[in-house]
Amino acid sequence: MILKRISLFVVLFIITLLFSCKKEVSNDAPKEPETVPEIVEDTIAVPKPPKPLKVYSNDTVSVPAYDYAGLEYYLRQKNDTTYVVNFWATWCVPCVAELPNFEKINTNYKKNKIKVILVSLDMAKMIEPKLLPFIKEKQIKSQVVLLRDPDADAWIPKVDSTWSGAIPATVIYNSEMRKFYERSFTYDELEKEISNFK
Repeated sequence: MILKRISLFVVLFIITLLFSCKKEVSNDAPKEPETVPEIVEDTIAVPKPPKPLKVYSNDTVSVPAYDYAGLEYYLRQKNDTTYVVNFWATWCVPCVAELPNFEKINTNYKKNKIKVILVSLDMAKMIEPKLLPFIKEKQIKSQVVLLRDPDADAWIPKVDSTWSGAIPATVIYNSEMRKFYERSFTYDELEKEISNFK
């Protein structure tokens, strides 16, 4: 009988001890946050560009290729920069003629938070023999990306609902304003349009 009481007492003591220890651990342990916010001082975290479908390169030039979903990153930035996104191709005579104007804007306004992005619409078979050598020969310093998306009927209206698909075409935008142009630009015309975005 005494042995049963001692056994019962020991069992009750162990159960009490376990429950009290469990409560102490759960009450004293700090709760982990579900997500840890990224602390960025004086800046806004900017999403990274999407991974390209492919990067075409030669010894001095690299051009990432995107489908429209990847390219959209370059058309939808929300920060304090004004973006000048020009759609062109090496086979397009008026496109090639106006490229120096975009290059000059890129050079002259880089410190003014204006960024030029040249979106090549060259065909896949033209990239290595024509596009890469062209960029090297013309010493293009603006960012060049290649759009490789065969479904033009789907992505053209996403760029702008009024676009017929003809090039050259340009989108100028910032966080407050967006304009689409289906035309060529002289340097003065381009500079004037950009001045409206300040």
